Amino acid sequence: MTSGKNAPQPWLEAAQQFQQNLINQWTQAAQAFPGAVAQAPQGSGDPFAAFKVFMPQAGAANPFGMAMPQAGGTMGMPGMGDMFNTAAGQKVSFDPAKLLEIQNTYLKDVAGLWNHGLDHQPQGDRRFAGEAWASNPVAAFSAAAYLLNARTLMALADAVEGDAKTKTRVRFAVQQWIDASAPSNFLAFNAEAQKKAIDTQGESIAKGVANLLHDMKQGHVSMTDESVFEVGKNVATTEGAVVFENELFQLIEYKPLTAKVYERPFLLVPPCINKFYILDLQPANSLIRYCVEQGHRTFVVSWRNPDESMSGKSWDDYIEDAVIKAIGVTQDITGAETINALGFCVGGTMLSNALAVLAARGEEPVNSATFLTTLIDFTDTGILDVFIDEPFVKMREMQFAQGGLMPGRDLATTFSFLRPNDLVWNYVVGNYLKGESPPPFDLLYWNSDATNLPGPYYAWYLRQTYLENNLVKPGKTTVCGEKIDFRLVKLPVYIYGSREDHIVPIGGAYASTQVFPGKKRFVMGASGHIAGVINPPAAGKRSHWVSNANKFPADVNDWIADATEHKGSWWTDWAAWLKPLAGKQIAAPKTYGKGKTYAAIEPAPGRYVKAKA
Repeated sequence: MTSGKNAPQPWLEAAQQFQQNLINQWTQAAQAFPGAVAQAPQGSGDPFAAFKVFMPQAGAANPFGMAMPQAGGTMGMPGMGDMFNTAAGQKVSFDPAKLLEIQNTYLKDVAGLWNHGLDHQPQGDRRFAGEAWASNPVAAFSAAAYLLNARTLMALADAVEGDAKTKTRVRFAVQQWIDASAPSNFLAFNAEAQKKAIDTQGESIAKGVANLLHDMKQGHVSMTDESVFEVGKNVATTEGAVVFENELFQLIEYKPLTAKVYERPFLLVPPCINKFYILDLQPANSLIRYCVEQGHRTFVVSWRNPDESMSGKSWDDYIEDAVIKAIGVTQDITGAETINALGFCVGGTMLSNALAVLAARGEEPVNSATFLTTLIDFTDTGILDVFIDEPFVKMREMQFAQGGLMPGRDLATTFSFLRPNDLVWNYVVGNYLKGESPPPFDLLYWNSDATNLPGPYYAWYLRQTYLENNLVKPGKTTVCGEKIDFRLVKLPVYIYGSREDHIVPIGGAYASTQVFPGKKRFVMGASGHIAGVINPPAAGKRSHWVSNANKFPADVNDWIADATEHKGSWWTDWAAWLKPLAGKQIAAPKTYGKGKTYAAIEPAPGRYVKAKA
């Protein structure tokens, strides 16, 4: 035995740190709900207190058992009402007619399940689709019971009376509890994991423990085999050089792949909440390489991963000293009077602000702008709206009043729990219960490569965009000393949205058509936030939709009704749009940068992108 005075073993320290990281992430997510923090007992010593206030109290139905509806209450599930109230931040009520219908349906389905007994098989859920579930009557019954209770809980969430935000919050919180409570997430109930343990004589459990210890050490759940990838070696490999840097970003210029290039250079502004190489994963799916192949002299902003020295940086700093600076440096290096620019996600929001600031100053250095899955009008923000209200934003403003960093891991966790079955529990089950190693996947490697944010930047962004939607109110918001008014931004714009995007809903992306007064083109692609954007033509995948009517009604559904589907990538449509805006072709430069002022500092992808959060 070791003395209590002895120093903890390294593995114990790693385990404790891993657990604390998860606790911090869950607690931070819980704080998005107004009732959670208020009801969590202070000083209880329970690290999960903030989340336990959502959970049904003693006597409530659990997802593995059967709960019989009773007269009054919430389907005979005491404690469920408390969960609904906590998620909404107020006492909720239910539509009586819907509640009666749910009760009757539940009674009927419970009776059917009991009548089938252990012969019942769960249907329509891939978590329970394996042969092991079908061949194990007890497991199959527990899964069927879970699915029945899950359907009933979601029906109850839909029956909550209140405004749209209250209903969305309740539904989100209930869905989180349902997903976390699935019997597939626990070795004691997961028939597939049990069968694999028996078939491998326990080897799968040993590998699962090894995977868990590995993830403890790295501080997050593995989504892919991260050891396979190295930035600059097999991702972010397009040839180029860093030609400028300051404390916020490096500017990369890429080597031309054509004898001639267009005279008007092209600048890409990626989101600073992620690393730029989502646009340069592999040669076959690199949007950056595609731009170079099209003959554009291409520059990319590579954001620095903030450390404590940047903890006081604001939104204004990023607009003035990064986006506007990158535009100016690109002009200086190329000698072009104007450039073409592209912004992706938050990078597009930042680019739009830079254009509005420049327009207010009477400057028009950008000839055209492309916005990929970008929110500028934050009316339709989808599920992310569930996290944002006045108390939450005030909490962040107080937290970062004197500076600080928003950890990249916390941001990544928030986005993962928007799709918990796909991005959290799927890997918990595979990695730990089944002892499987996730296969190499460049996109998931990028997704795990987190980036911090300066706290003041983050707090300003939350209030001005998600909470108050001030950017689209002319003169309401001041950035870099200038009133933001997009009516002054009259350049031609190309706006892209992904149909199944859960981060920037298609309606939110389309809303930018109502913001800019100049010529515009809107294109909708299939799939989601990343897969929709990163869709090279050579792959021949998915579709995109365009409308030749050149009309932009207020409702995206009206636009969709008149749009025509085209097979394949939207990249070719965009390339055809950009070509006439790029000017004449000139001889490609032989060297990077320009003279001593903008001499090559280091090869692409540079140092900044390699820094870990």
